[in-house]
Amino acid sequence: MICNPIDIASRTSPELSLLIESIINRLDSDEPVTLSAVRSFIENELPAEIGEDEHLHHFDLNESVVDELDALIDNFGESAAAIDFVSVYASEALTRAIETVMGDENRENLPTLATVRDALADGLAARMVGDGILEDDEAELLMAEIEELIARFDPDALAEDFLRYE
Repeated sequence: MICNPIDIASRTSPELSLLIESIINRLDSDEPVTLSAVRSFIENELPAEIGEDEHLHHFDLNESVVDELDALIDNFGESAAAIDFVSVYASEALTRAIETVMGDENRENLPTLATVRDALADGLAARMVGDGILEDDEAELLMAEIEELIARFDPDALAEDFLRYE
């Protein structure tokens, strides 16, 4: 997998990121969904209950997500893959696991997604359940989630880049 050295998803607001991800999931396409396809969907197919005035404005800005999307199209082109603009974060449970691995004093380097996967395979989730940090049902999903992140990004991607801060 070729990784873009610029994290273009970081240029996307959380509101637009969620909207793009939702549209990608709605479109049934064998081809990658582009920014122009997202724009077209918003113009022509967005459900009426999600109006421009109601849900397409940023929480604290006057600019709408449509304006933001248009700016992305201006900067990156209509054919840019929309998925590149979706921010991805770990679940709360995986965030706790990543933080646990990051807090290991014996670690010399920042942990990667592969490091976290290895720690989970070595019983980290079970220890976290035993310590009351995770529930059993949360622990069961961690390996699948970390594998999905590795497949989508790279085993050597820094795990801290996926931490969820809420």
